Parts: sequence; C-alpha cells; structure tokens
Amino acid sequence: MFAVGNWKMNLTLEEALGLASGVVSQVSELGLGAESTLQVGIAPPFPYLHAVGTLLEGSGVELVAQDCHAETKGAFMSWVSAPMLRSVGVRRVIVGHSERRKHGGDDDTRVRAKLEAALAAGLGVILCVGESLEEREAGRQAEVVGTQLRAALTGLSVEQWAETVIAYEPLWAIGTGKTASPEQAGEMHTQIIGQILPELLPAGVDAPFVLYGGSVKPANIDALAAIDGVGGVLVGGASLEANSFGRIAQGCAPGGGGVSNDARSE
Repeated sequence: MFAVGNWKMNLTLEEALGLASGVVSQVSELGLGAESTLQVGIAPPFPYLHAVGTLLEGSGVELVAQDCHAETKGAFMSWVSAPMLRSVGVRRVIVGHSERRKHGGDDDTRVRAKLEAALAAGLGVILCVGESLEEREAGRQAEVVGTQLRAALTGLSVEQWAETVIAYEPLWAIGTGKTASPEQAGEMHTQIIGQILPELLPAGVDAPFVLYGGSVKPANIDALAAIDGVGGVLVGGASLEANSFGRIAQGCAPGGGGVSNDARSE
C-alpha cells in the first residue's frame, strides 16, 4: 500500500523540515525499503523540495511534487517543469488534483500532457480523478471518473503503467470533513479496477495502486485501508502533523489494519 501526504500551500521552511523529520521518525519502524509492501511519500510546497529531499535521503520516504508544467522549459513564469523536479530529487508528481482542475484550469487535455511530461522526465505519477457532489447526486460518478481515466491513460506503455498510481478523490470529500462511506469508496474502487482499467491496461499488466483521498484521518484509516481495492491513501490536512500521518501510514502497513499489496488487483 501507499500513503502519501500532500502538504499543499502550508508551512514555513523550518516547519516543513521539522515535519519531515517527524515523519521519518514515525515511519522508521514500518519496514520501508525495496522489499517492503508499504510505500510512503510526502509532497511539500515547491520552495522546500530540495531541503526536504536532502533530509529524506536514505529514509525510504519518497519525495513527491504537487504538480508540474507540461513543457520542459520556456517562458512560463512561476511554473516548474518535470526535469527541474527530477533534478532536485523528486521521485513522483501529482497531476490532475481537483484543486488544480478547479482553480488552475487543468482540464483532461492538460492533465494528460502533464502526465506525459512527468513520465518522459523519469518521474512516477499520481493521477487524481473524482466527481463533484452534483455529479455524484446525479449518479454520474462512474461516467465522470471513467472519462478522466481514459483521457489520461489511454495508450500508455507497459513501462509507463509501472510508474503510474491513481488516486480516487471524490471532490465533495476534500477538505469538507466528509468521507465516502466504505460502500461508496469500495464501489468506485471496484469499478475502476474491475471495469475501467481492464479497458486500458496492456495484456499481462497488473492494475496500479488505486489510492483513496478525501478527509483521510487517523480515526478512519483502518476502515478505509480495509476496503477491497483500496491500495493506500492520499492525505491532505491530516498529513500536516507527524503523529497523525504516522498513524495513517501505520494503518496502511501490513498488519496495521490495511490490505496487502496484492489486493490492489483483486
């Protein structure tokens, strides 16, 4: 399973380094490493990536970026390219997050371009998909998520699929305190893994991790991690405190309330 903390636009540099140190301490006994079935990552704001990445070296915690531009370089003031991220030690980048789709103009075409740019630069990706409350109430969640997945993932190579993680984040559960019920989350993860991804995956390729995101916290991690098809979590506000995120990572670890790595493709 995979637990990723998305710090969004929070913290000073001093606070970010303190939090990163605390995360490393919290997860140090969870057996991270090449043979582990648990992966942990944190996504600091852009200005802190190099400093936090230096602190994470040798810890097993992945350095993740919150976004990237689709171009490798050019007159795109304030943007950051995938090769730039790679050069400061980033391992993976989030694309398609609902806040980028809503506030940054990231439609399906732009999300696909960013995904391709990240993969071309040698980065893994976490592709975010999810429906609004209105779409959920209209019963269109599978249609909306399916459209987002097909737009972003159609035609990927075997090698590119190996570097791809999906995060299902119902927009109505992000930052609201609401969490999809186990039945709602399980139904969508089952549809993604059992119905949508088989259309897109090359023959013989296992489904990637499908994370759940949306008001994940220590109080609900065991229930979320135990849902069939949930391969981990993308955590917002609860990742801004080391003990909180450590408990969430523990819930994703073998024997910590979560499911095994193999369950992502069941």
